Amino acid sequence: MLFNYSSNVILAKARAMYGRRLTRQNYRELLECKSVSEAASYLKNRTAYGSALAGVNESDVHRRQIEVRLRQKLFEDNSALCRYEITIGEHFAQYLVARSEIEQIMHSLVLLGGQVPEEYLFSMPAYLTAHTHLDLAGLSHIRTYDDLLQAVAHTPYRKLLEGFRPAPGVSLNYMGVENALYTYLYKEVFRVIDNRTHGENSEQLREIFESYLDLQNYLRIVRLKFIHKESIDVVRSSLLPFGKLHQRHLDALLDAETEEQVAAIARKTPVGKRFLKNQGSYAYVEQLMNRTKYKTCRRDIRFSTHPSVVLISYIFLMEIEVGDIITIIEGIRYQLAPDEIKSMLTVVDI
Repeated sequence: MLFNYSSNVILAKARAMYGRRLTRQNYRELLECKSVSEAASYLKNRTAYGSALAGVNESDVHRRQIEVRLRQKLFEDNSALCRYEITIGEHFAQYLVARSEIEQIMHSLVLLGGQVPEEYLFSMPAYLTAHTHLDLAGLSHIRTYDDLLQAVAHTPYRKLLEGFRPAPGVSLNYMGVENALYTYLYKEVFRVIDNRTHGENSEQLREIFESYLDLQNYLRIVRLKFIHKESIDVVRSSLLPFGKLHQRHLDALLDAETEEQVAAIARKTPVGKRFLKNQGSYAYVEQLMNRTKYKTCRRDIRFSTHPSVVLISYIFLMEIEVGDIITIIEGIRYQLAPDEIKSMLTVVDI
């Protein structure tokens, strides 16, 4: 009885919350804003993001301030919703925290590499402090890799990161660190799916994550092979060990000599047949991945009868929406034309 009640609650609540998403009209009017202040005012007074921006002075607001407020609302809404799902909601809440932690670690490493680690303080998500064992303040004071290890001392990441301590005069293996952290994250995700779900519920959850990770590996091949000109061995070692791409497909993608050949091969893979053939144009490969996730989750939040699938679909859909809002605000900041900003968005049905 309790399980059925919880199922009904999460299905109804997630769909009701999704009903408060931005409308096509909201997107169009937001795209027409002439300044960051005007966009902030619109979000505050005309959308469900009003509570997140309460107290913000629209006439003197910074783009970063808006982003932090929106991401805080997103994190808090998602975490609260997870509590209603009694089967794996708690695990999804832990996944959200872990993913945020990894993002903070990687961001601090980028700033350390650029010799400006103190800049982390300006983007530090203070709202995460109550949910993490990371020393977030410590991340803004790191000057060496050992300082980073100290900041993650009370987390599972310490052991993962110790093996990447660079020798004197040797550059940090940034890609290796990223791969190790995200391998840990998704290994935990699939462990939860395998141990806590079954049947159609498990299949739908796996489809959401595996299709995204297949495209993530596609993105890594394109970026590392053709932008960074890395060797096949380096590219192969940077791929996440998940997804449904067969080894022969990965080998063919790695052996391709041009981006066009990679795209043609990818369209023949299972994930490519489903998501790549009718995607139309996209500004960058990350946009393609997000559109794939959007398409899958939009279907599942409407039609799935499994609370955990509806829950993760809602989480991903709202992350995409906040990402699009931030893209719009950034475009407005740089005075891009509305159509140019629109071409960069994940949501296309505007």
